[in-house]
Amino acid sequence: MKCDICNKEEATVHLTEVVNDKVTKLHLCERCAKEKSQQMQAHFGLTDLISGLMDIDPQINEEIQTAGPQLKCGFCGMTYYDFQKNGKLGCGKCYEAFSDELSTLLRKIHGSDRHLGKMPFFDAAESNNRETLNRLRQEMDDLIKSEKFEKAAIIRDRIREMESGETDKGQNGS
Repeated sequence: MKCDICNKEEATVHLTEVVNDKVTKLHLCERCAKEKSQQMQAHFGLTDLISGLMDIDPQINEEIQTAGPQLKCGFCGMTYYDFQKNGKLGCGKCYEAFSDELSTLLRKIHGSDRHLGKMPFFDAAESNNRETLNRLRQEMDDLIKSEKFEKAAIIRDRIREMESGETDKGQNGS
């Protein structure tokens, strides 16, 4: 597929934009994608996006924004206002220092403050085997805790059988 802009190079970047339920797809070569990215950043940067989501007016001067008690990371010294200005956190500890504010921001952006992500695709049989293995492991742990070692050994052997069966399947490409 050729680039939608230059019609010369092969498209390697594929963008999909949804605005008011209208889907627009754009297929770009690497060079045109880079140029388009620079144009988009000039018009609408990450800081603008974050500021908009945090209900910050970029025109309000710094004294007003920083008035009152300001959250500050105890590790790197970054303030929440600094994050609002540049859209980047200073260190890993900032996530803890600004956790309440970041949680609110993430809910606005993603609809949740927890990453749900995608799960790898498993067929039903594989999913059932995983559930069975997890159940057997838990049962074996319980038997060990109650010092029923003979029964635990039987379950351990069953788990090994099931796991070696899965390994064989994976090696055969089935």
